[in-house]
Amino acid sequence: MDTLICVLFITSNKCYNHFAIAMNICEPGQDRNVAALSIMFMCGGLLVMDRDIEFMKEALKEAELASLEDEVPIGCVIVKDDQIIARSHNQRDKSHNPLGHAETLAIKKASEVINDWQLVDCSLYVTIEPCIMCSGAIIQSRIKRVVYGAPDIKGGAFGSSINILEASNINHRPEVVKGVLEKECADIIKNYFKSKRK
Repeated sequence: MDTLICVLFITSNKCYNHFAIAMNICEPGQDRNVAALSIMFMCGGLLVMDRDIEFMKEALKEAELASLEDEVPIGCVIVKDDQIIARSHNQRDKSHNPLGHAETLAIKKASEVINDWQLVDCSLYVTIEPCIMCSGAIIQSRIKRVVYGAPDIKGGAFGSSINILEASNINHRPEVVKGVLEKECADIIKNYFKSKRK
């Protein structure tokens, strides 16, 4: 397995038996520097995934707050330089505002924190795939990276219902990572609506 395959493996965000794969990188006769570089890339990928999980857990805390407020439990945090600079949760019913999605509220807070509408070095973590409105706000704010938990088959705009990034003339395309803590993010929504039906 060469360095290129290692990098492709990391970007796939699949985590099975990394140690075994790392051992396979060091093939007989392989240059030690190349092997070390390959393992370094893999370790970097693991660290990124660990951080993604850490920040998604914070977004889940926001979703839990929404549930306590009898809002659809969706939570969001925005990260810059490995620090959370904004956090919010769904507040449509509380604010009587159709714009009160977790992502749009967090984007507004983040812009106020850094005093700039361009969030070019920021990552957005949200428990559910952003809708058309929120994905538009993400593109407009130039957010670099979007990480979401569970897909939204009916309204997700990053591939589940439509894919806004396929529009040919948009001037910004964030990196999108999906499925981080997917089960936990899906369960909180399912449990909320299950309790509503009761």
